[in-house]
Amino acid sequence: MFARKLAVGSILLSLAGGAFAGISDDAQAHFKAIASGNVEEIMSTYGDGASLQWVGGPLNGTYTSADKIKEVWMKFAKNNAPAELMVSKVEESANPAGGTVTANVMFKAKNEIKVRYALVYRDGKLVNEVWQIDPKLMY
Repeated sequence: MFARKLAVGSILLSLAGGAFAGISDDAQAHFKAIASGNVEEIMSTYGDGASLQWVGGPLNGTYTSADKIKEVWMKFAKNNAPAELMVSKVEESANPAGGTVTANVMFKAKNEIKVRYALVYRDGKLVNEVWQIDPKLMY
């Protein structure tokens, strides 16, 4: 009886983990798309009603529609892509309702753009993104 309960518990744990695993991989792909300037790929990761909070720098603002978010990424890509990408301190938290990834990210092109990132995912889509310019981040 114990072995059967253990097996069922292992299966449930495996299924639960699969339901929200991998968002840090999604975040890494998002960062790479930004560094390459691939706006279509960047936009494909967002869910309906997504928001982008850009804190600091010339693109500072809150963007809450797909059109506005795309416009921001087009401006960023035009001025900064392609960029060398460095990512550190990636942390993922997840449960069945969704997940959050935080990371320190640096995009290096004409300038070094150091960003403290927070991404919120629900149902496998990016729904909230915080881009916090932080010149003091260490790499």
